[in-house]
Amino acid sequence: MKVFLQEEKYILEVLPVGMLGTNCYILMNENTKEAIVVDPGAEAEKIISVLQEMEAKVNYILNTHGHWDHIGANAIVKDTVLAPLYIHQEDEIMLSQPSPYGKSYGGRPDKYLHNEDILPFGEVFIKVLHTPGHTKGGVSFLVDKLLFAGDTLFEGSIGRTDLGGGSYEVLMDSIQNQLMVLPDDTIVLPGHGSATTIGIERANNPFLRV
Repeated sequence: MKVFLQEEKYILEVLPVGMLGTNCYILMNENTKEAIVVDPGAEAEKIISVLQEMEAKVNYILNTHGHWDHIGANAIVKDTVLAPLYIHQEDEIMLSQPSPYGKSYGGRPDKYLHNEDILPFGEVFIKVLHTPGHTKGGVSFLVDKLLFAGDTLFEGSIGRTDLGGGSYEVLMDSIQNQLMVLPDDTIVLPGHGSATTIGIERANNPFLRV
């Protein structure tokens, strides 16, 4: 998929990986080959193969949160592409916890993310939005009109809050005050399932119309 961000052409690859079909995203500037990898949750070889085919130069590996299905390939991808790994400090502990696959491969973070951090990325910037509720350290990444929402907001649904660190009240506050204030044409790229927009969810998501 090709998208224009600040008049620059970017390639967006969506790779469902692992037993839960977690969406790993690769966003690359077509001209400079600068790229980010969001949530390499599993199948490191698959992710690395696509990066190599794209001739991508990875600036950052970004975790929306620390659940095993979003971090499982962190370490291998990081060691291969030699890019820094970023996660919110509240979720760092999850990087070393075991997963259903056995030993965790969450890796070690190079930097902690904070609300409203700005990460330079070629001609655009990555804005970090702290969106706890699914986990305490959940974040979303806003890149121009693209929102990498992790497991905070889905097409027609919201993230689970019954796991450790989850809170329905906190999640709804995150969605209403961090995400629903964005323009309707903002493209929501969730951690699982299909893309949607803020406008579609504002109008149709049953959890937001109560």
